[in-house]
Amino acid sequence: MSQDVKSLLKDRFGYGGFRPLQEEIIQAALDGRDCFALMPTGAGKSLCYQLPALAMEGVAIVVSPLIALMKDQVDALRSNGVSAAFLNSAQTRDEQNAVRKAAFENSLDLLYVAPERIPQPAFRAFLESINVPLIAVDEAHCISEWGHEFRPEYRNLKTLRALKPAAPVMALTATATERVREDIAAQLELRDPRVFVASFDRPNLRYSVLPDRNRNEFLEDWLRARPNESAIVYRSSRAGADETAERLAAAGVSALPYHAGLDEKTRTRNQERFVRDEARVIAATVAFGMGIDKPNVRLVMHYETPSSVERYYQESGRAGRDGLEAECVMFHGPRERDRAAYFVDRVDDPALRRAAERNLDAITAYCQTASCRRAAILAHFGETYPADACGNCDNCLADTFDATVIAQKILSAVIRAGERYGAAYIAQVLTGSGSAQIRQRGHDSLSVFGIVDDFSEAAIRE
Repeated sequence: MSQDVKSLLKDRFGYGGFRPLQEEIIQAALDGRDCFALMPTGAGKSLCYQLPALAMEGVAIVVSPLIALMKDQVDALRSNGVSAAFLNSAQTRDEQNAVRKAAFENSLDLLYVAPERIPQPAFRAFLESINVPLIAVDEAHCISEWGHEFRPEYRNLKTLRALKPAAPVMALTATATERVREDIAAQLELRDPRVFVASFDRPNLRYSVLPDRNRNEFLEDWLRARPNESAIVYRSSRAGADETAERLAAAGVSALPYHAGLDEKTRTRNQERFVRDEARVIAATVAFGMGIDKPNVRLVMHYETPSSVERYYQESGRAGRDGLEAECVMFHGPRERDRAAYFVDRVDDPALRRAAERNLDAITAYCQTASCRRAAILAHFGETYPADACGNCDNCLADTFDATVIAQKILSAVIRAGERYGAAYIAQVLTGSGSAQIRQRGHDSLSVFGIVDDFSEAAIRE
């Protein structure tokens, strides 16, 4: 790699050296090669297209899925003296014209655009009129219907190849299985691409899955014990995000919501306050966090189980981007599975429904595994963990015991009660509860009634 490029790395971005794979990816782009880069959150994907854009003549086009993400990246680049801009629907006509004028005059290095803009005739004509040395597709998993965030508008991106056939295309993502990788390459019509796959392992993150209860108590205890630490709490609904933010604020914790139901100005303000440490907690739906640059998040908590291992890996990866220890906690239980299955069953498209079913099965298997969670995550992405235990997940850290006897008692109670009752009821039978229902059904006379005195009802249910 030339000394000029290394000088740009130091002068514009302040780095004395590259992170793993960055130099190889950048060199491939400078050589005019198509690239596929799979790098975990926090590994420095953005630099892989930002740096070659500075070293090339013309305006590099970056396809990005979120307006907030574009703004964050452009603001960061401008603060480093890089000429960058974006085109999106939130801008006035005059603002858009000013950006196009800067591109025409070759005074821009990078231009961020949303995928929805690609098929517009006026934008296509604009692209044809400027020199484009590189096309980067960020969050490239969105192009695959096998991915966890499929967006039909990403299917328009292959037309960029026809518009600018000489420009190398770089696809970047933090989450993609082998099947998704192949689909991305096919959909973008990558030509003999260089493929770079970094390790998915984030050894500083501690993964835990907790039972489907006491979420608020856990969160408030965690925040109380760490009064200066930041957290992201993911909720499955806008109402849930608002509820968590309001509950924490009432408890004296600086917390803000983030979801698509808020106007853009409020979302942007809340995100900026969180990034600047003016709020300790952001309670958000999945709309939050894509590309967020906040290195000191110490907890990512999923209040509900996410829809896929890919989504969980990407969102939990927003913890500990500074390389220091951080926690990733997910809550899961039978109700979680039932709730997710309810929505999966209502997906109209058969192919998408099958993909959602596979995702649900995979995340459920992850939650229910008794083995190393880190190894389970890596295996999902085709990587083998080199040890039997990571020593930094709840399963590897847990004390184990021989559950043979209690399991036999539970199964015996299930059978003797007629195999008709749920976990809570069976737990009451085993612990000898004086429930009126148990007496009415005569289950207080069963041989298994009250035979467990070394486990609580809650422990038996779990």
